[in-house]
Amino acid sequence: MGFQFGTVLVFAIVTLGFALGGVTLSRLAGPRIPNAEKATTYECGERPIGVAWFNFNPRFYLVALVFVIFEVDIALTFPVVAVYRDWVSASPALAWVAFFELFLFTAILVVGLVWVWAHGDLEWVKTLAPSRASEAPPARKAA
Repeated sequence: MGFQFGTVLVFAIVTLGFALGGVTLSRLAGPRIPNAEKATTYECGERPIGVAWFNFNPRFYLVALVFVIFEVDIALTFPVVAVYRDWVSASPALAWVAFFELFLFTAILVVGLVWVWAHGDLEWVKTLAPSRASEAPPARKAA
């Protein structure tokens, strides 16, 4: 147990050393020739056009969140599936518990996906119902 933790600690120290060493070496050995063009915002090699403050479509974030949720599902499911065969041979009761836990976890995520889909949150082009405020008021009868 201690040796495995030591290995992880050494790996973390070496990783930090590479990151900090690269940044430090770049600062010390890299050329410093500042100019106005280098100080501008860099985005994919294109020169910036217009202002940077504009609204993004929030549907992108909804679809991205659904993607992240299912990626987490895979990340949490894979380790259980990897050792499932050992659990079956060790204790069939433990294997059934793991199976039902995975099934329940995935079922909850699928219910969430169906809910998001039913509400139309995965649609890129959404038609909006007219609001009551924009409708014309009913005509009144003259007395």
